[in-house]
Amino acid sequence: MSNSNIGNKQPSLRKPIVLMTMGSQERKGHDYQVMTHKYITPLVEFAGCVPVLVPTCCGVEDLETYLDMADGVYLTGAGSNIDPALYGQENQTPGKGQDQNRDLFDIPLVKAAIKRGLPIFGICRGMQEINVALGGDIYQKVYAEPGFNDHRENPEDPVEVQYAQVHGVKINPGSWLRDTLGTDEIRVNSLHGQGLRKLGAGIEPIAHAEDGLVEAIHAPSISPFLFAVQWHPEWQAAKNPDSIKMFQAFGDACRAQVRKSQIKHHQAA
Repeated sequence: MSNSNIGNKQPSLRKPIVLMTMGSQERKGHDYQVMTHKYITPLVEFAGCVPVLVPTCCGVEDLETYLDMADGVYLTGAGSNIDPALYGQENQTPGKGQDQNRDLFDIPLVKAAIKRGLPIFGICRGMQEINVALGGDIYQKVYAEPGFNDHRENPEDPVEVQYAQVHGVKINPGSWLRDTLGTDEIRVNSLHGQGLRKLGAGIEPIAHAEDGLVEAIHAPSISPFLFAVQWHPEWQAAKNPDSIKMFQAFGDACRAQVRKSQIKHHQAA
């Protein structure tokens, strides 16, 4: 090996750092910031990333500091709904919990992450946050909309039943998701009362439920990797080849971001 080759040797690729925003939860008079294990595990095991759990209870003052260390953003599901005032509607589900701290952190986070070109992966509430951040809105009661099915789980069922695969999702021909999964249709779980109505700027649907509800999106015109789904691929991901492929694709996008950052740093040195 020549000395010139030694001098040009690239640094080894570190694991990507991915931001995961937490949610508020009250327990016996105390406020908690929480994140469910089921979301963290596949990010580590299949995406090969290092999760950084970000509190949303302290405002956005340190948002850019968090983003400075990030190679990707992962927006998970939650039991709360987005405040409808953020997309210009009155609240039609006042009995459902909300988490305005998360709303007011995640929406600026999406915008800032897109500006930086960071990969973004959203699940359930996370997909809805992306849509609202880009100017879209939400069906607050999908089950009450003509032509749509009830996509909610039965709260009385055991968790294994709630997360069982209950309906098909048709994937758009020629789409990135079709290429990634290698199939035209998959079966998914369904645990949501709300769904995307008007799509935000730059968002394209790439999969639909049997009733036509948008189940997966991307935004190739504004982001190198922005992908989100309405179902829960994190649930027992190790047993679901489709879920594994999605997390691997996100991990690959985050590794590409690390490589890009390291090359930039190497050139500046």
